[in-house]
Amino acid sequence: MQEENQQSPDLNNHQPSQAAAISSLEKIALAGLQEQKVSRRWSVLFKSLTFIYLFFLLLMLLGWVGTNKNSSLAHTALIDINGVIEAGGQVNADAVISSLKDAYEHKGTKGIILRINSPGGSPVQAGIINDEIHRQRKLHPEVPVYAVVEDICASGGYYIAVAADKIFVDKASIVGSIGVLMDGYGFTELMKKVGVERRLMTAGENKGMLDPFSPVNPKQQAFAQSMLDQIHQQFIKVVREGRGNRLKENEQTFSGLFWNGEESIKLGLADAEGSADYVAREVVKESEIVDFTYQETVVDRFAKKLGASMGQELGTKAKAWLPTLR
Repeated sequence: MQEENQQSPDLNNHQPSQAAAISSLEKIALAGLQEQKVSRRWSVLFKSLTFIYLFFLLLMLLGWVGTNKNSSLAHTALIDINGVIEAGGQVNADAVISSLKDAYEHKGTKGIILRINSPGGSPVQAGIINDEIHRQRKLHPEVPVYAVVEDICASGGYYIAVAADKIFVDKASIVGSIGVLMDGYGFTELMKKVGVERRLMTAGENKGMLDPFSPVNPKQQAFAQSMLDQIHQQFIKVVREGRGNRLKENEQTFSGLFWNGEESIKLGLADAEGSADYVAREVVKESEIVDFTYQETVVDRFAKKLGASMGQELGTKAKAWLPTLR
């Protein structure tokens, strides 16, 4: 009996300690669960924010957001013509015409600035843009169009600029180069030296015209020169119509020479000095500028690259001898 009495106090002592241990374990477990819940909440939050960010970035890449074109406030519309002018290129008629249409249709547009940085390019693309500017000016006589030259506005770039109401330049801008060229290479002498024979078969006596591996045919050369002269006259006509009596013609005006902005004003090729900000603020009288320059979406770029890869070889050969305004 004494032994049982001696053991009972030990059991009584162990019971509170076990209860305390169980209570501590419960608290630890509850704390762990609470921490897991908080961790999951933060994880869900970060994942949601990441998804929203990626979704918004996708919309920006597709061109659906990230533009202030929807602004209803009065503004000056800006369209950049930056780069070589060519079909499917950095500057092309479809893109510029789309930009013009958007700018004119916007109720807040009080004036349009064509900011030009181009050495020229396709006379066809430049001509289509020139015609569209004239057409839109007749439809919207209350919305003036101004060309603003930054670094260079030569050849095809100038072909576009003369469609504007006025042309503004920087004093150091390059302006002019009113001419047409068709360039290539001739390898006949080199072929003779290395002993290479050209074997060209055609159906049609002029189908191999201007082939770089064949001797120059005087008749074909004269034909090509005649075509260049015709395009040059078309260019001259467009400049005369666009500049009117402001143009001070001399024997060098249409020779293909180019001048700095200060001299171009004296020659009547441009009207005054001024940047895009200056024209918006002081001429249009709307300092708020909204960019209407056409931007390719990811889908557009993919389609263009796919089409380019399929027709690259044919396109390269076909473009080699196209007349160029540059």
